[in-house]
Amino acid sequence: MSTLELPSPKSERWRWADLPALQRAAESPRGVAPDLDSALLPIDGPRLVFVDGVYDAARSAPGPVAVGSRAWTSEHPLARFAPGEGWALELGQEAVTDPIQIVHLGSGGGNHLRGSIVLAADAAASVVETFVGSGWANRQTRIELARGARLMRSVRLIQADGFVSIRDEVDVGQAASYAATFLGAGGMSSRIDGELVVSGTDAYAEMGGALLTRGEQRQECAVTVRHAAERGTSHQTWRAVAADQSAASLAARVDVARGAQKTDGEQSLRGILLQRTATVNLKPELEIFADDVKCAHGATVGELDNRALFYLQSRGVPRPRAKALLTRAFVADSLDRIGQETVREAFVADADRWLEAAL
Repeated sequence: MSTLELPSPKSERWRWADLPALQRAAESPRGVAPDLDSALLPIDGPRLVFVDGVYDAARSAPGPVAVGSRAWTSEHPLARFAPGEGWALELGQEAVTDPIQIVHLGSGGGNHLRGSIVLAADAAASVVETFVGSGWANRQTRIELARGARLMRSVRLIQADGFVSIRDEVDVGQAASYAATFLGAGGMSSRIDGELVVSGTDAYAEMGGALLTRGEQRQECAVTVRHAAERGTSHQTWRAVAADQSAASLAARVDVARGAQKTDGEQSLRGILLQRTATVNLKPELEIFADDVKCAHGATVGELDNRALFYLQSRGVPRPRAKALLTRAFVADSLDRIGQETVREAFVADADRWLEAAL
Protein backbone atom coordinates (compact mmCIF):
# COMPACT_ATOMS: atom_id res chain seq x y z
CA MET A 1 0.00 0.00 0.00
CA SER A 2 3.01 2.32 -0.02
CA THR A 3 2.07 3.49 -3.55
CA LEU A 4 -1.54 4.23 -2.59
CA GLU A 5 -2.75 7.10 -4.75
CA LEU A 6 -4.98 9.31 -2.63
CA PRO A 7 -6.78 12.61 -3.37
CA SER A 8 -4.74 15.76 -2.92
CA PRO A 9 -5.43 17.92 0.16
CA LYS A 10 -4.93 20.89 -2.19
CA SER A 11 -8.36 20.07 -3.62
CA GLU A 12 -11.10 22.12 -1.95
CA ARG A 13 -13.27 19.06 -1.44
CA TRP A 14 -10.47 17.17 0.33
CA ARG A 15 -8.73 19.92 2.27
CA TRP A 16 -10.06 18.74 5.65
CA ALA A 17 -9.59 15.01 5.03
CA ASP A 18 -7.19 13.17 7.33
CA LEU A 19 -5.36 11.43 4.50
CA PRO A 20 -2.22 10.65 6.58
CA ALA A 21 -4.44 8.71 9.02
CA LEU A 22 -5.96 6.81 6.09
CA GLN A 23 -2.47 5.91 4.82
CA ARG A 24 -1.39 4.70 8.26
CA ALA A 25 -4.53 2.60 8.64
CA ALA A 26 -4.04 1.04 5.20
CA GLU A 27 -0.47 0.07 6.09
CA SER A 28 -1.24 -1.22 9.59
CA PRO A 29 -0.57 -4.92 10.19
CA ARG A 30 -3.38 -7.45 10.50
CA GLY A 31 -4.27 -8.53 13.99
CA VAL A 32 -7.28 -10.18 15.58
CA ALA A 33 -10.75 -8.99 14.64
CA PRO A 34 -12.98 -7.91 17.55
CA ASP A 35 -15.70 -10.13 18.94
CA LEU A 36 -18.95 -10.06 16.96
CA ASP A 37 -21.17 -9.87 20.03
CA SER A 38 -19.74 -6.48 20.93
CA ALA A 39 -21.07 -5.02 17.68
CA LEU A 40 -24.44 -6.76 17.24
CA LEU A 41 -27.66 -4.96 18.08
CA PRO A 42 -30.54 -6.91 19.66
CA ILE A 43 -32.81 -6.79 16.63
CA ASP A 44 -34.37 -9.59 14.63
CA GLY A 45 -33.90 -9.91 10.91
CA PRO A 46 -31.25 -10.75 8.32
CA ARG A 47 -27.60 -10.35 9.29
CA LEU A 48 -24.39 -10.05 7.31
CA VAL A 49 -20.92 -10.21 8.85
CA PHE A 50 -17.78 -9.11 7.02
CA VAL A 51 -14.29 -9.59 8.47
CA ASP A 52 -11.70 -7.35 6.82
CA GLY A 53 -14.12 -6.96 3.91
CA VAL A 54 -14.59 -10.73 3.43
CA TYR A 55 -18.02 -12.28 3.87
CA ASP A 56 -18.32 -14.58 6.90
CA ALA A 57 -21.05 -17.02 5.85
CA ALA A 58 -20.87 -19.05 9.07
CA ARG A 59 -22.00 -16.10 11.20
CA SER A 60 -24.41 -14.57 8.71
CA ALA A 61 -28.09 -15.06 7.95
CA PRO A 62 -28.51 -12.98 4.79
CA GLY A 63 -32.21 -13.51 4.10
CA PRO A 64 -33.07 -11.49 0.95
CA VAL A 65 -29.56 -10.03 0.66
CA ALA A 66 -27.33 -11.52 -2.04
CA VAL A 67 -23.55 -11.67 -1.71
CA GLY A 68 -21.36 -11.79 -4.78
CA SER A 69 -19.98 -9.73 -7.64
CA ARG A 70 -21.11 -6.10 -7.86
CA ALA A 71 -19.85 -4.46 -11.04
CA TRP A 72 -20.19 -0.73 -11.62
CA THR A 73 -17.92 2.23 -12.10
CA SER A 74 -17.51 5.32 -9.98
CA GLU A 75 -15.47 8.47 -10.44
CA HIS A 76 -15.01 8.86 -6.69
CA PRO A 77 -11.28 8.67 -5.86
CA LEU A 78 -11.72 6.22 -2.95
CA ALA A 79 -14.60 4.18 -4.39
CA ARG A 80 -12.38 3.07 -7.25
CA PHE A 81 -10.39 0.91 -4.81
CA ALA A 82 -13.46 -1.25 -4.10
CA PRO A 83 -13.33 -4.62 -5.90
CA GLY A 84 -16.25 -6.29 -7.62
CA GLU A 85 -17.30 -8.29 -4.55
CA GLY A 86 -20.02 -7.03 -2.24
CA TRP A 87 -23.64 -7.35 -1.18
CA ALA A 88 -26.96 -6.39 -2.73
CA LEU A 89 -30.52 -5.96 -1.48
CA GLU A 90 -33.21 -5.97 -4.16
CA LEU A 91 -36.89 -5.83 -3.18
CA GLY A 92 -39.82 -6.15 -5.57
CA GLN A 93 -42.91 -4.00 -5.70
CA GLU A 94 -44.54 -3.43 -2.27
CA ALA A 95 -42.08 -5.86 -0.63
CA VAL A 96 -41.07 -5.24 2.99
CA THR A 97 -38.21 -6.87 4.90
CA ASP A 98 -37.21 -7.03 8.55
CA PRO A 99 -34.37 -4.68 9.56
CA ILE A 100 -31.11 -5.80 7.98
CA GLN A 101 -27.99 -5.64 10.14
CA ILE A 102 -24.53 -5.48 8.55
CA VAL A 103 -21.46 -5.71 10.78
CA HIS A 104 -17.94 -4.86 9.59
CA LEU A 105 -15.13 -6.27 11.75
CA GLY A 106 -11.64 -4.94 11.05
CA SER A 107 -8.31 -6.34 12.24
CA GLY A 108 -5.97 -3.90 10.47
CA GLY A 109 -4.81 -3.09 6.96
CA GLY A 110 -7.09 -1.96 4.17
CA ASN A 111 -10.33 -3.60 3.10
CA HIS A 112 -12.84 -2.50 0.48
CA LEU A 113 -16.44 -3.49 -0.17
CA ARG A 114 -19.37 -2.51 -2.33
CA GLY A 115 -23.05 -2.52 -1.44
CA SER A 116 -26.18 -2.07 -3.52
CA ILE A 117 -29.79 -1.38 -2.52
CA VAL A 118 -32.53 -1.35 -5.16
CA LEU A 119 -36.14 -0.95 -4.01
CA ALA A 120 -39.00 -1.27 -6.47
CA ALA A 121 -42.18 0.79 -6.25
CA ASP A 122 -43.62 1.09 -2.71
CA ALA A 123 -41.05 -1.31 -1.22
CA ALA A 124 -39.63 -0.56 2.24
CA ALA A 125 -36.42 -1.53 4.06
CA SER A 126 -34.23 -0.59 7.00
CA VAL A 127 -30.46 -1.19 7.03
CA VAL A 128 -28.18 -0.79 10.06
CA GLU A 129 -24.40 -0.92 9.62
CA THR A 130 -21.77 -1.07 12.37
CA PHE A 131 -18.00 -0.64 12.01
CA VAL A 132 -15.73 -1.92 14.79
CA GLY A 133 -12.05 -2.85 15.10
CA SER A 134 -9.16 -1.18 13.29
CA GLY A 135 -7.61 -0.62 9.86
CA TRP A 136 -9.00 1.20 6.82
CA ALA A 137 -12.59 0.23 6.06
CA ASN A 138 -13.50 1.63 2.63
CA ARG A 139 -17.14 1.32 1.55
CA GLN A 140 -19.17 2.32 -1.49
CA THR A 141 -22.96 1.95 -1.51
CA ARG A 142 -25.23 2.60 -4.47
CA ILE A 143 -28.94 3.07 -3.75
CA GLU A 144 -31.90 3.34 -6.15
CA LEU A 145 -35.40 4.02 -4.86
CA ALA A 146 -38.34 3.70 -7.27
CA ARG A 147 -41.71 5.43 -6.92
CA GLY A 148 -42.94 5.45 -3.33
CA ALA A 149 -40.08 3.30 -1.99
CA ARG A 150 -38.80 3.97 1.54
CA LEU A 151 -35.35 3.31 2.99
CA MET A 152 -34.00 4.08 6.44
CA ARG A 153 -30.23 3.74 6.83
CA SER A 154 -28.34 3.97 10.14
CA VAL A 155 -24.54 3.75 10.36
CA ARG A 156 -22.42 3.47 13.53
CA LEU A 157 -18.71 4.24 13.24
CA ILE A 158 -17.25 2.94 16.50
CA GLN A 159 -13.89 1.56 15.39
CA ALA A 160 -11.25 1.84 18.09
CA ASP A 161 -8.75 3.33 15.62
CA GLY A 162 -7.86 3.44 11.94
CA PHE A 163 -10.02 5.07 9.27
CA VAL A 164 -13.51 4.58 7.85
CA SER A 165 -14.41 6.05 4.46
CA ILE A 166 -17.97 5.83 3.18
CA ARG A 167 -19.26 6.84 -0.24
CA ASP A 168 -23.05 6.78 -0.77
CA GLU A 169 -24.57 7.42 -4.20
CA VAL A 170 -28.36 7.66 -3.96
CA ASP A 171 -31.13 8.21 -6.48
CA VAL A 172 -34.52 9.04 -4.93
CA GLY A 173 -37.44 8.54 -7.31
CA GLN A 174 -40.96 9.93 -7.38
CA ALA A 175 -42.56 10.22 -3.91
CA ALA A 176 -39.78 8.01 -2.51
CA SER A 177 -38.13 8.61 0.86
CA TYR A 178 -34.50 8.18 1.94
CA ALA A 179 -33.37 8.90 5.51
CA ALA A 180 -29.80 8.22 6.66
CA THR A 181 -28.23 8.85 10.08
CA PHE A 182 -24.51 8.50 10.84
CA LEU A 183 -22.73 8.49 14.19
CA GLY A 184 -18.96 8.78 14.47
CA ALA A 185 -18.23 7.89 18.10
CA GLY A 186 -15.12 5.73 17.94
CA GLY A 187 -11.41 6.48 18.03
CA MET A 188 -10.95 6.32 14.25
CA SER A 189 -10.76 9.12 11.73
CA SER A 190 -13.46 9.16 9.08
CA ARG A 191 -14.77 10.56 5.81
CA ILE A 192 -18.52 10.35 5.07
CA ASP A 193 -19.15 11.25 1.45
CA GLY A 194 -22.65 11.47 -0.01
CA GLU A 195 -24.10 12.25 -3.43
CA LEU A 196 -27.90 12.31 -3.27
CA VAL A 197 -30.04 13.02 -6.33
CA VAL A 198 -33.71 13.83 -5.79
CA SER A 199 -34.77 12.80 -9.29
CA GLY A 200 -38.52 12.31 -8.79
CA THR A 201 -41.30 14.74 -7.96
CA ASP A 202 -42.48 14.88 -4.33
CA ALA A 203 -39.41 12.93 -3.18
CA TYR A 204 -37.72 13.25 0.22
CA ALA A 205 -34.01 12.91 1.07
CA GLU A 206 -32.38 13.25 4.47
CA MET A 207 -28.77 12.72 5.52
CA GLY A 208 -27.28 13.74 8.84
CA GLY A 209 -25.87 12.64 12.15
CA ALA A 210 -23.16 13.46 14.68
CA LEU A 211 -19.36 13.42 14.61
CA LEU A 212 -17.65 13.22 18.01
CA THR A 213 -13.88 13.73 18.12
CA ARG A 214 -11.19 13.83 20.81
CA GLY A 215 -7.42 13.59 21.13
CA GLU A 216 -5.94 14.40 17.71
CA GLN A 217 -8.71 12.65 15.84
CA ARG A 218 -10.27 14.10 12.68
CA GLN A 219 -13.67 13.27 11.23
CA GLU A 220 -15.57 14.88 8.39
CA CYS A 221 -18.58 14.66 6.13
CA ALA A 222 -19.03 16.03 2.61
CA VAL A 223 -22.59 15.68 1.34
CA THR A 224 -24.28 17.07 -1.77
CA VAL A 225 -28.02 16.89 -2.42
CA ARG A 226 -29.07 17.65 -6.00
CA HIS A 227 -32.73 18.52 -6.62
CA ALA A 228 -33.63 17.66 -10.20
CA ALA A 229 -37.45 17.52 -9.98
CA GLU A 230 -40.32 19.60 -8.65
CA ARG A 231 -41.60 19.61 -5.06
CA GLY A 232 -38.62 17.78 -3.63
CA THR A 233 -37.68 18.07 0.05
CA SER A 234 -34.29 17.54 1.69
CA HIS A 235 -32.90 17.91 5.20
CA GLN A 236 -29.26 17.81 6.30
CA THR A 237 -28.92 17.93 10.09
CA TRP A 238 -25.36 17.50 11.35
CA ARG A 239 -23.87 18.02 14.80
CA ALA A 240 -20.17 18.04 15.76
CA VAL A 241 -18.53 17.90 19.18
CA ALA A 242 -14.75 18.34 19.35
CA ALA A 243 -12.46 17.97 22.37
CA ASP A 244 -8.70 18.29 22.99
CA GLN A 245 -6.81 18.98 19.72
CA SER A 246 -9.26 17.16 17.48
CA ALA A 247 -11.17 18.47 14.45
CA ALA A 248 -14.64 17.79 13.09
CA SER A 249 -15.62 19.15 9.68
CA LEU A 250 -19.07 19.38 8.11
CA ALA A 251 -19.60 20.35 4.47
CA ALA A 252 -23.18 20.24 3.19
CA ARG A 253 -24.34 21.41 -0.22
CA VAL A 254 -27.74 21.75 -1.93
CA ASP A 255 -28.02 22.19 -5.70
CA VAL A 256 -31.41 23.08 -7.18
CA ALA A 257 -31.77 22.58 -10.95
CA ARG A 258 -33.58 25.07 -13.15
CA GLY A 259 -36.75 23.01 -13.42
CA ALA A 260 -36.91 21.92 -9.76
CA GLN A 261 -39.57 24.41 -8.69
CA LYS A 262 -41.11 24.35 -5.20
CA THR A 263 -38.04 22.65 -3.74
CA ASP A 264 -37.68 22.77 0.05
CA GLY A 265 -34.07 22.29 1.10
CA GLU A 266 -32.81 22.77 4.65
CA GLN A 267 -29.34 22.51 6.20
CA SER A 268 -28.50 22.72 9.88
CA LEU A 269 -24.80 22.51 10.82
CA ARG A 270 -23.83 23.12 14.43
CA GLY A 271 -20.67 22.46 16.42
CA ILE A 272 -19.54 22.60 20.04
CA LEU A 273 -15.95 23.01 21.24
CA LEU A 274 -15.33 21.29 24.56
CA GLN A 275 -11.90 22.96 24.67
CA ARG A 276 -10.70 25.94 22.69
CA THR A 277 -7.80 23.90 21.35
CA ALA A 278 -10.29 21.85 19.30
CA THR A 279 -11.62 22.78 15.85
CA VAL A 280 -15.00 22.56 14.14
CA ASN A 281 -15.18 23.50 10.45
CA LEU A 282 -18.59 24.19 8.88
CA LYS A 283 -19.31 24.82 5.20
CA PRO A 284 -22.96 25.11 4.11
CA GLU A 285 -23.56 25.80 0.40
CA LEU A 286 -26.61 26.56 -1.75
CA GLU A 287 -26.69 26.81 -5.54
CA ILE A 288 -30.16 27.57 -6.85
CA PHE A 289 -31.27 27.94 -10.47
CA ALA A 290 -35.05 27.81 -9.85
CA ASP A 291 -37.05 30.85 -8.74
CA ASP A 292 -39.84 29.25 -6.68
CA VAL A 293 -38.03 27.48 -3.85
CA LYS A 294 -37.69 27.53 -0.08
CA CYS A 295 -34.10 26.84 0.93
CA ALA A 296 -32.34 27.73 4.17
CA HIS A 297 -29.08 26.96 5.93
CA GLY A 298 -27.68 27.63 9.36
CA ALA A 299 -24.15 27.17 10.70
CA THR A 300 -22.96 27.92 14.24
CA VAL A 301 -19.96 26.95 16.36
CA GLY A 302 -19.68 27.72 20.04
CA GLU A 303 -19.05 26.42 23.53
CA LEU A 304 -21.44 25.05 26.12
CA ASP A 305 -23.75 27.71 27.57
CA ASN A 306 -22.21 28.90 30.85
CA ARG A 307 -25.59 30.06 32.09
CA ALA A 308 -27.06 26.61 31.56
CA LEU A 309 -24.04 25.05 33.28
CA PHE A 310 -24.45 27.43 36.23
CA TYR A 311 -28.15 26.64 36.47
CA LEU A 312 -27.56 22.88 36.60
CA GLN A 313 -24.73 23.25 39.11
CA SER A 314 -26.93 25.46 41.29
CA ARG A 315 -29.41 22.57 41.37
CA GLY A 316 -26.75 20.19 42.68
CA VAL A 317 -25.56 18.65 39.41
CA PRO A 318 -21.76 18.23 39.37
CA ARG A 319 -20.03 20.17 36.60
CA PRO A 320 -18.86 17.10 34.60
CA ARG A 321 -22.39 15.68 34.73
CA ALA A 322 -23.87 19.04 33.74
CA LYS A 323 -21.55 19.25 30.72
CA ALA A 324 -22.50 15.71 29.72
CA LEU A 325 -26.23 16.47 29.94
CA LEU A 326 -25.95 19.60 27.80
CA THR A 327 -23.74 17.91 25.23
CA ARG A 328 -26.07 14.91 25.05
CA ALA A 329 -29.03 17.20 24.41
CA PHE A 330 -27.06 18.97 21.68
CA VAL A 331 -26.32 15.69 19.88
CA ALA A 332 -29.76 14.15 20.45
CA ASP A 333 -31.67 16.03 17.76
CA SER A 334 -29.47 14.51 15.06
CA LEU A 335 -30.10 10.96 16.38
CA ASP A 336 -33.79 11.28 17.28
CA ARG A 337 -34.62 10.90 13.59
CA ILE A 338 -33.82 7.16 13.75
CA GLY A 339 -37.21 5.49 13.58
CA GLN A 340 -36.44 2.18 15.31
CA GLU A 341 -36.31 2.56 19.07
CA THR A 342 -33.76 -0.21 19.67
CA VAL A 343 -31.39 1.20 17.07
CA ARG A 344 -31.85 4.75 18.30
CA GLU A 345 -31.12 3.70 21.89
CA ALA A 346 -27.92 1.95 20.76
CA PHE A 347 -26.73 5.10 18.99
CA VAL A 348 -27.50 7.22 22.06
CA ALA A 349 -25.60 4.73 24.26
CA ASP A 350 -22.58 4.98 21.93
CA ALA A 351 -22.69 8.77 22.23
CA ASP A 352 -23.01 8.54 26.02
CA ARG A 353 -19.93 6.30 26.25
CA TRP A 354 -17.99 8.80 24.18
CA LEU A 355 -19.08 11.64 26.46
CA GLU A 356 -18.04 9.73 29.58
CA ALA A 357 -14.55 9.33 28.13
CA ALA A 358 -14.24 12.88 26.80
CA LEU A 359 -15.62 14.91 29.72
